[in-house]
Amino acid sequence: MTKKIVVISDTQMPYEDRKATKAVLRFIAEYQPDEVVQIGDLMDFPQPSRWSKGSAAEYEGSVFEDAAYAKKNFLTPLRESYDGPVGVIEGNHDLRPRTYLSKYAPALAESGAFSMEALLDFDGFGITRLPDFYGFAANWVMTHGHLGKISLSRIAGNTALGAAKKMGVSVIMGHTHRLGIGHHSTGYGGEIKKTVTGVEVGNLMDMRQAKYLEGGTADWQQGFAIAHVDGQHVRTEIIPIQARKFSVEGAVFSV
Repeated sequence: MTKKIVVISDTQMPYEDRKATKAVLRFIAEYQPDEVVQIGDLMDFPQPSRWSKGSAAEYEGSVFEDAAYAKKNFLTPLRESYDGPVGVIEGNHDLRPRTYLSKYAPALAESGAFSMEALLDFDGFGITRLPDFYGFAANWVMTHGHLGKISLSRIAGNTALGAAKKMGVSVIMGHTHRLGIGHHSTGYGGEIKKTVTGVEVGNLMDMRQAKYLEGGTADWQQGFAIAHVDGQHVRTEIIPIQARKFSVEGAVFSV
C-alpha cells in the first residue's frame, strides 16, 4: 500500500503567505495524507538573527509573540483537521533563538526553553522533532538544506540534485525557496546501476516581507511536494502554486 507524505518548507512565520498557507492546510484536511513533514524554517524568528544584532530589529516584537502566532495560525488549524503523524525538521531560521542564547547567555542555554520544540509546544500538539537528516524510505532522505556542506545552485532542483550526488541517496530539501526536481543516473555496459533524485519543495513565504530583498523579486517558487512511498519505490511530485491556484490529482485549490 502506498504511503503519501505531504512535504512543505520555508513558511518562515510570521512572514508566511497567509492565503497560500491556509490553502495548503485546507488541502491537507481534504487529502488526509499518511504523514506531514515540515522540513525547516517553519519560523523566521528575526529578533535573534545575526542580521538584526545591534539594530532596532533586535528589540522589535519577540520570539514568544511569533511562536504564539504560529501556534494559532498553523499548528492549531493543522491539528483541528488532521490527526496523523506530523514531523518538523529544524531549519537555520528555526534555530536562531537557541543559537542566540548559547552565544550571549550560555549559562541559561541548557534549559532548552528556547528550542523550537519548546517554543511551539510540540508535545502539546503531538508533533515529532525529526532528525536533521530524516531517512523516510530506503535510500531517501529529507533535510532542510543548511547542513551537510551542500553547495547552492541558482537553478531550481540542482542544489538538491548536487546534495543527492554527494550523499549517494536521493534528497528532498527546502532552504533554497525554489521548486524543482532532477535525476542523475550512473552505470556501465548500457545498464543503469543507480539513479539518485534531488527535490526542492519551494516555499510558502510572502516575498514582499523579505526586507533583505530591498524591494526586489527573487528567483523563488511557491509550492510543496508529495512523496508517494511503496516499499523501496518512491515517486515524488512537486506541486507548484501559480496564479493563486494549485492542483493535485485533478482537484484544483484556490489560494
